[in-house]
Amino acid sequence: MSAASLKVKTTARPGSRLAVEVAVPAERCKESYEAAVTRLSRSINLPGFRKGKVPRAVLLQQIGPLRIRATALEAIVDGVWREAIEQEQIEALGQPDLTGGFESLLEAFDPGKALTLTLETDVAPVPKLKTTKGLKAEAEAVSFDPAQVDDMLDQSRKQMATLVPVDNRAAANGDVAVVGFKGTYADDGSEIEGGSADSMDVELEDGRMIPGFVEGIVGMAIGDEKTVDCQFPEDYPKEDARGRKASFVISLKDLKTRELPELDDAFAKQASDKETMAELREELEKRLKDDAERRQKSNRHDALLAALVEQLEVELPESLVQQEVRNLVEQTAGQFAQQGMDVKSLFTPELVRSLMDSSRPEAEERLRRSLALSALAEAEDLKVEDTEIEAKLKEVKRQLSGERDIDPARLRQAVIDDLLRDKLLGWLEENNTVVEKAPESSEAVTAKEKKKKPAAKAKTSKAKADGDADG
Repeated sequence: MSAASLKVKTTARPGSRLAVEVAVPAERCKESYEAAVTRLSRSINLPGFRKGKVPRAVLLQQIGPLRIRATALEAIVDGVWREAIEQEQIEALGQPDLTGGFESLLEAFDPGKALTLTLETDVAPVPKLKTTKGLKAEAEAVSFDPAQVDDMLDQSRKQMATLVPVDNRAAANGDVAVVGFKGTYADDGSEIEGGSADSMDVELEDGRMIPGFVEGIVGMAIGDEKTVDCQFPEDYPKEDARGRKASFVISLKDLKTRELPELDDAFAKQASDKETMAELREELEKRLKDDAERRQKSNRHDALLAALVEQLEVELPESLVQQEVRNLVEQTAGQFAQQGMDVKSLFTPELVRSLMDSSRPEAEERLRRSLALSALAEAEDLKVEDTEIEAKLKEVKRQLSGERDIDPARLRQAVIDDLLRDKLLGWLEENNTVVEKAPESSEAVTAKEKKKKPAAKAKTSKAKADGDADG
């Protein structure tokens, strides 16, 4: 039966879903039933009968009418769905859901009568923008701070420092203390799991351990032992330790300090490929200025995209949201794997569910931004020319000349996507206004970062004893 003979009625549903009602003629139902009988007869082996030659009455008794009807109905549903989406040019996202369920439809299915069934599916959303021009957005300003050069040089000095013993003074901030410790919870006196060590190097810097631990060591002399009161943070990775007060008996066994190299030309040669400190400073300054420009540009684009999304009118299909959530969880798993974590044992079903729940807002925002840009390209007829694509492809291929197993089609699509995104963002810059605002305070940034933390956390320890004492 041709697809053109199907009677199809489509109805839009909330959430970018479409209900597709199909009227299946009695003739087709009968044909499907007879085809099911024939197909099933070929799979039946009965003593005394050749395969495929079992009498119909015996066959019906052996297979059972319910199985035949179910097989026929499955073929009808599958066939009319494929024909309907082709006939109506429906861009379906994934497999459809049968309204009322298969069992209910099977009860009503009579091979000699016409059948009406309804299938629902997510369909590609049609994003629309209320406006594309005259938008106003605020972006945080990013500027180069010359002091950053000194900070980077200080970090390099620390990395290249030599640890030398200290025996004529008390422990001070910046030292490396060799300590033994044993921790107990203050509320019930129980030992802290992983909260003890015979000997461990502790860098005496703020934030290295839980609050109170480093502060307690500062001022101790080698051979001293003291009890230090601490408290685990409320967002500590180990749940049973969060917010609890603790006591650590700490003994200072040894003390070391960093002997920093001089900031001279010899340091520049050792720390980089530069010959002089002047060249190294110039290189660091250029790198930091370029980074500030990139972050400034990124902030402006993020602000413009946020303003554009406010003009977006679209319903997000659940299937697209779930796919984006899975992408984010897979990215998280990949990041953990790069850090050397055992992803298979770490990603329990509970953790995956938690990550999927916490990733949903970000997934929805990413989809909205992508759809807003698609709507902008459509509204303003913005596209990438073939000459631009070919030029960029040549450049990328030169950069990837040593790489293997590169899919040419995927590489080309990635280049097109990047070029189009750049063109769209450039158009937004030209046709809208971005006002720069002062950078956020460090306290505000810290608060924002805390909100971004996933609901489930993973943690690695530097040593067995590091465990619960490490902040």
